[in-house]
Amino acid sequence: MVEEFSEFRKTSKIKTRRAYTIPEIISEQELIKILSETKNLNHRTAFIFGFYEGMRVSEIVNLKPEHIDKGQKLIRIKSGKGNKDRNIPIAPEVMPYLKHIPLTCGIRTLEIAFKSKGKKILNKNIHFHTLRHSSASHYLNVKKWDLRSVQVFLGHSRVATTEIYTHVSPMDLIRKMWDD
Repeated sequence: MVEEFSEFRKTSKIKTRRAYTIPEIISEQELIKILSETKNLNHRTAFIFGFYEGMRVSEIVNLKPEHIDKGQKLIRIKSGKGNKDRNIPIAPEVMPYLKHIPLTCGIRTLEIAFKSKGKKILNKNIHFHTLRHSSASHYLNVKKWDLRSVQVFLGHSRVATTEIYTHVSPMDLIRKMWDD
């Protein structure tokens, strides 16, 4: 009986759907609150790179000084997700923190530190990857970048992937609804 069921599952066209939950994001003001309570320079630097550069925690930990071109204002991400390289512009907010690269802590340390700060300071259940979601939303909604620019910035090959990271603020919708 079990064999028949497992064989049915292999040949069946039935697909199960995952529940869709809106990922949590933070605003630039919330990031600033977290930074004001973060004394560890490695953590501060990583949080700033996560938000303003939209970098994954592994990309931040693997970043080396030779990947930073201050003259061209570019960061070269080497072997990011999918073993892809990409160039991203250096945000003005990041410039003072470039001198602290490379970081001297690991991925798990940064994940634990950010989750802890989010819970303590914002009372939110957020993860380090929240910074990447927040970055995409920040550049789309606050800085008014177009979707294609954010796609290239994040290093996505498909725009549909970038759309997952985009969030329309409920406050923006309320303003649109009530403004003349």
